[in-house]
Amino acid sequence: MWRRLYLCLVLVRLYFALSPSYIHPDEHFQGPEIIAGEVFGYPSYKTWEFTSSQPVRSIFPFWLIYGWPLTVLKWIWEGLGYGPVPPSIAFYTLRLLMFLLSFILGDWAIHELIPTINQRRTAIILVASSYVTWTFQTHTFSNSIETLVVLWSLVLIQRLRDNTQDTQASASGVLAFLGVLGVFNRITFPAFLVIPLAQIVPGLYYKPLRIPVMLFVGLLTLAIAITMDTEYYSGHRPHLREFHKDAVITPWNNLAYNVDESNLAKHGLHPFWQHFVANLPQLIGPAIPLLFVSSLKNTLFWSGVIGIAVLSAFRHQEPRFLLPAVPLLLSSIKVPRRGARWWAGAWVVFNVFAGILFGIYHQGGAVPAQTWIAQQDNIDTVFWWKTYSPPRWLLDGKNHEVKTMDLMGTPGEGLIAQLTGDSACESAVNGTLLVAPSSATFLDAFTGEAGGSSELVFSPQWQYRRHIGLDDLDFGDDGVWPTLHRVIGRRGLTIWRTGRPSRVRTPEEFSNLTGSSF
Repeated sequence: MWRRLYLCLVLVRLYFALSPSYIHPDEHFQGPEIIAGEVFGYPSYKTWEFTSSQPVRSIFPFWLIYGWPLTVLKWIWEGLGYGPVPPSIAFYTLRLLMFLLSFILGDWAIHELIPTINQRRTAIILVASSYVTWTFQTHTFSNSIETLVVLWSLVLIQRLRDNTQDTQASASGVLAFLGVLGVFNRITFPAFLVIPLAQIVPGLYYKPLRIPVMLFVGLLTLAIAITMDTEYYSGHRPHLREFHKDAVITPWNNLAYNVDESNLAKHGLHPFWQHFVANLPQLIGPAIPLLFVSSLKNTLFWSGVIGIAVLSAFRHQEPRFLLPAVPLLLSSIKVPRRGARWWAGAWVVFNVFAGILFGIYHQGGAVPAQTWIAQQDNIDTVFWWKTYSPPRWLLDGKNHEVKTMDLMGTPGEGLIAQLTGDSACESAVNGTLLVAPSSATFLDAFTGEAGGSSELVFSPQWQYRRHIGLDDLDFGDDGVWPTLHRVIGRRGLTIWRTGRPSRVRTPEEFSNLTGSSF
C-alpha cells in the first residue's frame, strides 16, 4: 500500500516540477540566468551578486549542476538539426533535472539514513508528501542543491562513523568534495553538519589514512572552484605565481557581506526568532507539534535544529533558507496512533493548499509571458508591474532588442507616467507592452469600459489565468475579504500593448477597443 502511495506522490512531484510557477527571483537569477547566457550565448541579466567588486556567488556549482545538462541538451538539439535550443525547452529541462535529483538522490539518501523499516517508510512518505518537496526542491534554488548536499554528506558521515575498520577512501574523498561544493554553493551549508562532523573524529583516529584522502580531494576541488571563479570574474585564467593575489574566493566574500548588518538591512532585517516561530511553520505546518511531543531526538533532528539556530544568528531570514532542515526534521517524526487520522487530514490539507498555491499559481504567468514575448516581433520595451523580476534568459536572446523595465511596486501614477513617455503612436510598427496582474484594479480606469485615458490606448494581447501575486495583497487598505476576492477572483496575468492614440476616439470606439476578447 505504501509503495502505491509513494508512487502517486512521485507523480505529484513531477506534475509540480513541470508547472511554470515562480516562487522567488533567486531561482532564476542565482543560476539559470547566468548559465544559460554562458551555454547558449544569450545576453543575460546579472544581479549585484555577480557584478560587485567582491562577487559573492560562485560559478563552480552552477556549472556542475546546470551547465553540463544544458551543454548536453545543446549538443543533442543542434545535432538533430533543430537549430538553437528554445529557452522554454531549457527551462523544462532544468525543472526535470531538479525533479530527478530530488527523486533519486534525495529519497535515496533518506532511505540510507533511516535504519528501521517502519520509521524509514514514515519518513519517506512524509518527505514525499511535503509541498516543499513538490515545489521548492524541484525549482532551481541554491537551497535545493544545498539540501541534497547536506543529505548525502550525512549519508557518508554515517558510513564513516559506523565502519572504523576500513579506510573507505571513496567515502572520505566524496565527503571532502561535497564539503567544498556545499560551501561554494551556500556558506550556510556547514551549519547543518556541526554534530555529524564531530562523530567522524574517532574514525580519523583509528584510520588516519582518511585524512590525506580528504585533504587531497578537498584541496583539489577547492583549487578548481577558485580557478573557475577567478577566470569567470577576471576574464582570464590565473597564473600560479600570481594566484594568491588574483584569486576570487566567493565564499569569503559572501561571509564578509553577510556579517555586516548594514548589508543585510538592504534585504530586510528580522528578529532572531523569525526562523523558528514564523518560517519553519510555513514549511512543515502541522508537523511542528510533533517535533516536541513525538519525534526521535536523533542526529537528523539535532542537525536540523542546530542548523536553524545557526542561521538565526543572521538577521536576514527567509523560509527557503531552511530547506535542508525540512527532510531532517520530517525524518525524525513519529506519527502517534492516537489522533493519527486527524493529523493526517490536517497534513494533507496543508500541503495540498500550499502545493497548489506555490506550485501552480504563485507568479505562474511570468514564465509563460516571457515565452510569449520572445515569440513576438517589433517589440521595443516591456514594462513589468506588480510582478517578480522577469527572467531575461527566457527572451531567446532578444535582450538586446527588447528593453525590459522592471517597475515592481512603483505607484500607479508613476507607471502611467512612464508608459506615456515611452509609448509610441498606436499605429507605429514597434510597440510597448505592459505586463501586469489582472487583479490590479488601478488599471481599470484606463483599460475598462468605464474610463479611458486620452493619452494612452491599452490593447489586450494575451492572458494567463493561473497567476496569483501575493505581493498584490493589501489587507490594510482594502480589508481581508475584498482583497482575497480581488486577487483570487481576478487571478491572472495580462499583457497589454500600449500606445498614444493617433486621433481622439469616440466613447463608442474606445468601448469596442477595450472590450475586445483575447
